[in-house]
Amino acid sequence: MKIVAKYIVVLGLLVGLVSCQENSRPNYQYMPNMYEPVGYETYQESDAFANGKQGQLPAEGTIPRGDFMPFEIENTTEGFQFAKENLESPLDSSAVDYERGGQLFAIYCGICHGNKGDGQGKLVQREKILGVPSYDDVGRAITTGSIYHTLYYGKNTMGSYANQLNEEERWQVVAYVEKLKADLEK
Repeated sequence: MKIVAKYIVVLGLLVGLVSCQENSRPNYQYMPNMYEPVGYETYQESDAFANGKQGQLPAEGTIPRGDFMPFEIENTTEGFQFAKENLESPLDSSAVDYERGGQLFAIYCGICHGNKGDGQGKLVQREKILGVPSYDDVGRAITTGSIYHTLYYGKNTMGSYANQLNEEERWQVVAYVEKLKADLEK
């Protein structure tokens, strides 16, 4: 008896749904932007579209708004060597803030490099990544320029932090890494 009642309820629901459908009208559109085109026609008369089809390129030599400044040294082995030998920090000793640099280092770098720069971060200890050397390794011979170039472009399995850190913050992290290196070499 209960089974028959369930079948009657299901059958009633199906009949109700089918009988409510009216084929003379279109059904509901749940995502109308997939069905209706975007009105680009209104932009054809705008000065922003040079030929009526595409936007104009920015003026040559312009820099986008915000904290972004282009880095002139290339992301190549030669560029890395050039930065390692020639690039110096624009921050003077009064502008260096080790506390802020340490906070940024802890957020972005400490997970792999360790909070002391010894290459024993949490991911290394848990063997999620391998081969993170200590800052005091003689073979690395890191410099101000090499640290900044690596922060900007990344190196090996380390990705770039150019989008996470603005230029001033990257230089603060560089100063803090140099401090960690000096502390490890004592």
